[in-house]
Amino acid sequence: MRRSANNSKLIMNINRSSPISEGYRNVRTNIQFSSWKHKLQVMAITSTQAGEGKTTTICNLAVSYSQEGKRVLLIDADLRHPSVQEIFQVSNKIGLSNVLANQCSSDEVVRITEIENLSIVTAGPIPPNPTELLSSGRMHEVVESWKGDFDIILIDTSPIMAVADGLIVASICDGVILVVQAGKVKHEYIQKSKERLEHVKAHIIGVVLNKKKLNKSESNQYNYYGQLD
Repeated sequence: MRRSANNSKLIMNINRSSPISEGYRNVRTNIQFSSWKHKLQVMAITSTQAGEGKTTTICNLAVSYSQEGKRVLLIDADLRHPSVQEIFQVSNKIGLSNVLANQCSSDEVVRITEIENLSIVTAGPIPPNPTELLSSGRMHEVVESWKGDFDIILIDTSPIMAVADGLIVASICDGVILVVQAGKVKHEYIQKSKERLEHVKAHIIGVVLNKKKLNKSESNQYNYYGQLD
């Protein structure tokens, strides 16, 4: 069953020619150029703290990959504060948490969206033990089972400085992108997030700098700025 995806946050779906959409395409291109040494099929996107725009970023990046013809699966693994279901305007009664708790099969939670080539897995009911579910080994097993059906798997995770959940997910991915809202997060917190990711041997692809104020000449080209190292 196809699911609606008309939310205004999905700018890649409603206005592909906008400067913001071009910014997401630039992020996608930079990821592709960074993958010449590492296979990047499964990627996590996280942030230092809540409210930096990681979910909006990953949802639009997923649409960008799907528009390129890639078979894309977007997974909401933020089991404490899920929001992918809000952007795609679908029910969250069943999702990843049910699969991890062995309450249903992985096939039952994959939803086809109205966007060609894009499927999603919502987080499901908020469990009492998110960290334990994600670290049980079942998460890795489920993601592996989806690899044969999708070219790109993007996973939304909890902020790094809040809980260990995001680190657990990042450690099983081919790469991780850190979304940083300009002017919101202290440099020391960003550095700590980087150190924590490195500690679990996560491969940091780079950083997306969100909501950066641009001068007049810059804003004529981009309203969104993405940089990947």
